[in-house]
Amino acid sequence: MQAFHFLILQVNLDFSAINADAFSVAVVGYSVVFLSLLTLYLVFKNLPRFFQFTLRRRHKKQGNEQAIKESEKEISGEVNAAIGMALYLYFNELHDTEKTILTMKKVSKRYSPWNSKIYNVLNVRS
Repeated sequence: MQAFHFLILQVNLDFSAINADAFSVAVVGYSVVFLSLLTLYLVFKNLPRFFQFTLRRRHKKQGNEQAIKESEKEISGEVNAAIGMALYLYFNELHDTEKTILTMKKVSKRYSPWNSKIYNVLNVRS
């Protein structure tokens, strides 16, 4: 604990090194980050309301009163989890399972200057 106290006493903050440009960049940067986080929070918070509104509007156009009443019911978390798991399993089954067999054959080729590494090295002597 004393070592930590000693380290805190050794820190010297020099606020004179901060000029107006650095301060404005910091303020703009922090405000952009926090405003974007606030915007994302509001979007995700109101997304179910938006979907419910569009669903109700679509059912009103079709004149389906029973569907409007059912769209006002909320789906439980268990149903959402089951739907999500079913989609996850369905999309994972779409990929083919292949056996990974690697076969290496040694192929003897004729000598070619194009594949020789010796010609890539330059011997410069002065």
